[in-house]
Amino acid sequence: MIFKDIWLDVKAVQERDPAARSALEVLLLYQGVHALIWHRFAHWFYKHGMFFMARLISQIARFWTLIEIHPGAELGHGILIDHGCGVVIGETTVVGDNCTIYQGVTLGGVGLNKGKRHPTLGNNVTVGAGAKILGAFEVGDNCTIAANAVLLKPLENDTTAVGIPARPVKVGGVPVPKKQIAAAVTMEQYARMEERVLKLEEELEKLRREKG
Repeated sequence: MIFKDIWLDVKAVQERDPAARSALEVLLLYQGVHALIWHRFAHWFYKHGMFFMARLISQIARFWTLIEIHPGAELGHGILIDHGCGVVIGETTVVGDNCTIYQGVTLGGVGLNKGKRHPTLGNNVTVGAGAKILGAFEVGDNCTIAANAVLLKPLENDTTAVGIPARPVKVGGVPVPKKQIAAAVTMEQYARMEERVLKLEEELEKLRREKG
């Protein structure tokens, strides 16, 4: 199974990278493929409870490829990590089949709680250079996250998201009306304000108890 996944990763590069000339060149010279190969073996050790060996392999891979994939991450097949320098994929991340990930991407978590804290990407997702997807939520199939976007919430299938924080601009190839985008931004701002007010109320209540 591991070797089948490696071969599918090589074929994915050949199909989606115009610069790739042969399977042998991809296998020997593409650091994105090398990172995935190391990860396939590291993940096997991780699933079998040999965490130190899994982590050791992932750190060796990070040293040689400049791509950091936690051995606990679950990666599908046919994945293309293009160029790849600076890519970080967290422990509880799930990446579906035939995804494309460009350099500088972070699939990260927020907070220090254990358990699921990293994103889940569907199939055929493209993540642009420098984009950050942070949190334990799902990104649907066939989505595109623009370069340098910061995605903090789920996306439905066939959605294109841009900006900081990222917001949908196309769904199913149809542009989202600007009024809807503006309304979404306003609701995000309102939610953040509400969260801040609740935190301040908790802090005030704590101070009252301490004085009392």
